[in-house]
Amino acid sequence: MSTYSGGGIYSYAGERRGALQNIPKSRNRLTPVYLGATAGMRLLNISNPTESEQILKDVGSKLRTYSFDFRGETILSGQEEGAYGWVNVNYLLDNFIKVRFSHPGRDTVGALDFGGTSTQITFETTDVVEDKSNVLDLRLYGRDDHPYTQSFLCYGRDQVLRRLLAHLVKTQGAGPHISHPYYPAGFNVSMKLDKVFESPCTADQRPSPYSPQVSLTVMGTGNYQQCLGNMSKLFFLQGQIEQSLVSSSPQAFSAFLYTHVFLKRTTGITVTSPILLEGAVCTVCNMSFQEMLGKAPDHWLPCLFGRCSAGDTSFGWALVYMLCLSNLLPGESTGLRKPLPPKAWSCLIFLFVLPILVAPGYLLLKTYQKKKGSSSLFFIILDNIYVQLM
Repeated sequence: MSTYSGGGIYSYAGERRGALQNIPKSRNRLTPVYLGATAGMRLLNISNPTESEQILKDVGSKLRTYSFDFRGETILSGQEEGAYGWVNVNYLLDNFIKVRFSHPGRDTVGALDFGGTSTQITFETTDVVEDKSNVLDLRLYGRDDHPYTQSFLCYGRDQVLRRLLAHLVKTQGAGPHISHPYYPAGFNVSMKLDKVFESPCTADQRPSPYSPQVSLTVMGTGNYQQCLGNMSKLFFLQGQIEQSLVSSSPQAFSAFLYTHVFLKRTTGITVTSPILLEGAVCTVCNMSFQEMLGKAPDHWLPCLFGRCSAGDTSFGWALVYMLCLSNLLPGESTGLRKPLPPKAWSCLIFLFVLPILVAPGYLLLKTYQKKKGSSSLFFIILDNIYVQLM
């Protein structure tokens, strides 16, 4: 399971020897290392393929200098990222384990991965899929699975926030001050225009004329209705896209989880319905910067920009990516037996204890029978029951 914190590859500056400290030296040569890049590098590969290739090459070369067994680097497609996340969700929920003495596995659940640059939804469907490239054929634990994935580049949280800021610049002008309804009142931040428009997700929104080094001050206003109105313009709800029926309730993770934790921390509301979600978001949007900072001093800023964490364990694609490439995730059933549920254990314990409890009483009755010299039907039936139990 993923146990990292921070951003992408760049965030490991100064921490490159962390793994060397956690893995015994005698196991270094036996420890495989894989480098899989996701939507951020997919985006860079669109805008600058040469730079994307060079970054992967440089990072791979550096990893090869360590004592681990480095197996190579690649950029995952959106379908692969979604499918690996889906496998991880169901793997951790034990939906793939085949049980010999009961039902051969449970139905799978869908997966919703709200990342920083892209969003993936993955699930199994019985519908006819027009674009076969959205389906990945897998064989895990003796069963064939065909998860269907839709990947939406530029719809991860970081890129959506960037697109929202680009929209505000376009509608309000290129500065020097921009009002931002998403940021809390009292929070201001300065940046260059290139921080907004150098992404392929926002390049088509560049103002004319465009000067990348022009300074921009963004001032938070914390207005829920304005934020909702501006955000809705980023989604093309009338667009034509292939739709398939989701057959089960999906498990949401990544930024979905981080947002859920942040809302609970700042508002005290545990979001379990759309109405509660709207109430929690309205409450947060009405907070000033100082109020928000007081309620979540260690969490508000990272979560605001999509880089917060909730615990050390998360659903994601990295675990299954490693297991698949290292052949540690079997294609055929391992024949493992899952632990018995509590009710089954109770029945087994009862069946073991019952003869122990019955035996003393039976022996006393047999002694009484010998003294009386009786061979009644009651004792004949009792003998048969005792023989069956023992």
